[in-house]
Amino acid sequence: MRPDTRIDIAIASQRLSLLADGMLVASYSVSTAANGAGQQQGSGATPTGAHFVRAMIGRGLPADTVFVARRPTGEIYTPELARANPDRDWILSRILWLCGTEWGHNRGPGVDTFRRFIYIHGTPDTEPMGAPRSHGCIRMRNSDVIDLFDRVQAGLPVFID
Repeated sequence: MRPDTRIDIAIASQRLSLLADGMLVASYSVSTAANGAGQQQGSGATPTGAHFVRAMIGRGLPADTVFVARRPTGEIYTPELARANPDRDWILSRILWLCGTEWGHNRGPGVDTFRRFIYIHGTPDTEPMGAPRSHGCIRMRNSDVIDLFDRVQAGLPVFID
């Protein structure tokens, strides 16, 4: 990965773009927070500003692997599992855990993206993309988050606007 590679996430258009040398490498439809943009702890909003990928979780695991508290549960998501657990917020396939870089805006007490557990992650393919529906994270189709995960590494800059 080149040092000038970054991820841009546009809340208004619900798109995630992977850029290198200012050129578009890949683009994906996403779903950001139903509560809009915001930094406050407990807001359920997607934080804005400059971030970086602090940790990458799930390399080599099967698509639709279910995570709870960033750990694989041993489950693989199925419609039957979803019906048996209707209130779960599904985090599937891969996790790119974000960390803010702007003290007082998306890093630090009350606004810390990392401590808010904000991720780019997979979600059931039945969930709509292109519409804000998450609890703060950036949701992606499982095939898309796996593709993105395989193209990037920890430390990659991420800008959310």
